[in-house]
Amino acid sequence: MSNVIRVLALSLLALGMFIYPQEVLSSAGGGLTLWWRFVLPALLPFFILSELLMASGFVHFLGVLLESFMRPVFRLPGKAAFVVAMGYTSGFPMGAVLTARLRSDGEITREEGERLLAFTNNPSPGFMFGAVASGMLGKPTLGILLAGSVYLANLIVGFLFRFYRVTPGPQHTASLPSIKRAWQEMKNAQTRDKRTFGQVLGDAIRQSTNTVLMVAGFMAIFSVILRLLNLWHITLILASLSHSIIRIIEIPVLQAFYNGLFEMTLGCQEVIQALSMLDQQVALLALLMGWGGLSVFAQVAGLISGTDLRFSTFLIARVLHALIALGLSQLFLLVAEVPAWTMPVRIADPSVFFWNTWHISSLVFIGCMSVLAILAFVGVRRSRT
Repeated sequence: MSNVIRVLALSLLALGMFIYPQEVLSSAGGGLTLWWRFVLPALLPFFILSELLMASGFVHFLGVLLESFMRPVFRLPGKAAFVVAMGYTSGFPMGAVLTARLRSDGEITREEGERLLAFTNNPSPGFMFGAVASGMLGKPTLGILLAGSVYLANLIVGFLFRFYRVTPGPQHTASLPSIKRAWQEMKNAQTRDKRTFGQVLGDAIRQSTNTVLMVAGFMAIFSVILRLLNLWHITLILASLSHSIIRIIEIPVLQAFYNGLFEMTLGCQEVIQALSMLDQQVALLALLMGWGGLSVFAQVAGLISGTDLRFSTFLIARVLHALIALGLSQLFLLVAEVPAWTMPVRIADPSVFFWNTWHISSLVFIGCMSVLAILAFVGVRRSRT
């Protein structure tokens, strides 16, 4: 039965692409434009950097130093801290890429991989600050509120998932950090990797480019699918049916919500157009960015398909993340003073988008690595006393 449904769905997709060729080209081009402006600069440099750091043994070095922090808080090995930092830096789907890599290499167990996958996937800081806060809302300062809601909600999800599939057997004990032992672990990892630096760099660039191009393909095809769903009024029908049950919410808002469930960016744009009150806009924006969209789901499913990680865990985490991010955004609005002024929304030069996105991601990366360095330093000092 599932095969029949799959064939019918693909046949409808092919039929729609033949009937609406101009709309298909336009929507695919829009998805690729978004990829070029925000995803490529936020992902490619950090994909390459993460591959180089993992090959150099830095992840093993960091794992020894941060084991005493990650185990008690998240029930994860210290190596997972690197995935958290990179996931917060680059956004979707960096967390899934690195989690699948650690699981394939046997560095983490199945349950640890699913815990890690649950809270290392979120929109990139460049998207939240540049595309949504500045570009769509015209209020750059709201980027701090939105990013804070999404990031803090992710950490809360990570803490909740420390109770996920806890076995009654012998538990891991967090060893005290030791720079000497961390250095030895890094040297051992370098010894096991027989590749020269040229090979490592070439492999890092090739793998990173393939992954980023795969993301571009997902974004293009899901932009086409969502465009066809709107042309066939599928999301409008869903919104109308929902409105008959929940009459307090207007149909345009529900349609924007359903569009956001399929594709986050278009949903964010339509939410801002459908709602006039700032608190309602921020609530739904935080909800949709915590959810991520089916395009992101497909990316993650494809990336973990070569492992034994269960996708259902990721789905549950997305629901929790969306709801917690919504609640935190409203709490922050109560205590924060949002400036009344709004800057004019305009389409900037693509090179400016590219630079700003990379710049914001770089700052977040520096901040994450600084926090990890402080935690490692505190752990070493405590182990010596």
